[in-house]
Amino acid sequence: MTPLVFLLASVAGGVGAALRYAADVGVSRFAGRRFPWGIVIVNVTGSFVVGVVTAALPDAAFVVGAGLLGGYTTFSTAMLDSIALWKGGERPASVLHLLGTFAASVIAALVGLAIGAAL
Repeated sequence: MTPLVFLLASVAGGVGAALRYAADVGVSRFAGRRFPWGIVIVNVTGSFVVGVVTAALPDAAFVVGAGLLGGYTTFSTAMLDSIALWKGGERPASVLHLLGTFAASVIAALVGLAIGAAL
């Protein structure tokens, strides 16, 4: 990896984190904060896009995938949200969030790979 590619991935990661915040705030304003829909949507859409990029643009996979989408998606926030739901007495929602985010993200990545391969 060249220093330029590393720099581009680093900057892209910062942009991705800002996009995650904006998406989470926007979705939360619409859907409310009782369930963490913003982070679910971020992780599922990010998984889809990484699938497309990996298949269709392999030369851009590091900068876009690890950089931009690595900053955009967030496993750690999803886990914190699941823990918060659990501690708040919302145990079924916690389990649904945990398993649902994982399953939806894997399916989205696979669909993205299929679409990216067809491009």
